Amino acid sequence: TAFPAWGTLPDIPDLALAPVRAFSIDDATTTEIDDAFSVRELENGNREIAIHIACPALGVLRGSALDAVARERLSTVYMPGRKLTMLPEEAIKAFTLREGTVPPALSLYVETTEAGAPVRQETRVNRVPIAVNLRLDAIQDAFANDLPAPADPPWTPELRALWRFAQHLSAQRGKNDVNRIDFSFDVDWEGGPDGRVTIRPRARGSPLDKLIAELMIHVNNSWGRLLAERNTAGLYRVQAGGKVKMSTRPGEHQGLGLMHYLWSSSPLRRYSDLVNQRQLLALLADEKPPYTETDAELVAALSDFEATYSQYAEFQTRMEHYWCLRWLLQESVTETTATVIRENLVRFDRLPLIQRLADLPAQPPETKVRVAIGRIDLLNATLECRFAGVA
Repeated sequence: TAFPAWGTLPDIPDLALAPVRAFSIDDATTTEIDDAFSVRELENGNREIAIHIACPALGVLRGSALDAVARERLSTVYMPGRKLTMLPEEAIKAFTLREGTVPPALSLYVETTEAGAPVRQETRVNRVPIAVNLRLDAIQDAFANDLPAPADPPWTPELRALWRFAQHLSAQRGKNDVNRIDFSFDVDWEGGPDGRVTIRPRARGSPLDKLIAELMIHVNNSWGRLLAERNTAGLYRVQAGGKVKMSTRPGEHQGLGLMHYLWSSSPLRRYSDLVNQRQLLALLADEKPPYTETDAELVAALSDFEATYSQYAEFQTRMEHYWCLRWLLQESVTETTATVIRENLVRFDRLPLIQRLADLPAQPPETKVRVAIGRIDLLNATLECRFAGVA
């Protein structure tokens, strides 16, 4: 997991200072802070909402030793309690949007009405003062309240302005995203020689989650359209017939209801986004983009990234399965509840775990059932369980 020698970062060009106070919204464990937001009142009564994206492409130059490091890893890899970052810590520290710093950022500035309707927008590169890194668990409850309250944490008015903007973006797309439950894993290695795992449910589709998702979708769509309008190659996500794939040309993403969906909002964590950021920076500087559509490096990066990203996702799924089994042993669970998916396939209610119950009698989908936990084999990552009745 150690990084090879890669030298030092080049000097970053002098950039104008943005007249904003930006804030990020992340989990408490996040160190690669790719995105932040700012809200500013304008003299005409409108608001300026900005989406700021970390700008490592200013320092991770194509063909450099550091580029080779990122190209080899292609993505940050996540596993319960640990992660393997795409970039070395020194590079992350130089570009992450950390509280109290003024890092370079590629920013989309959107003028909106007071009600949140977008009026016009432009992209700029500048240095952005990061006032605070907000943590999801600390602001989730206050943000869910419709009315201001004395106990509201700082930044609540700005968050609500972002929410009104996000609602307009969602209405424009015309897509209703499916609410689902995600789970976060935390392994405390000081809790014992084998670690102690905590698994917490997190409801996707909450206002705060929707806010972040819509703003990221908007910046990826806007910059994808910008590259397309300038006939500049990029690494897009397209979806047709339910299948999602990468492409050097824009195309319809049916799931999002968009014609231009670039991966550009996570350049500290995904090589595809770093490549796209280089293209965007070249356009803004009126320079020749580093990659053409037929560039052998771009095509190879697309192919390798798609294959590697899929492998990383499969690895993460296997690791989460293992830690679910560890949690069942750790908590001495003998019975739990699950929801029938179809036939004898059930989804556990408290864990991201899907199992087959060989003895499950015919039940309609969505039926709640009780599951008796049997033998757990950590070496082979298997679980024996049986139907214990309708819940």
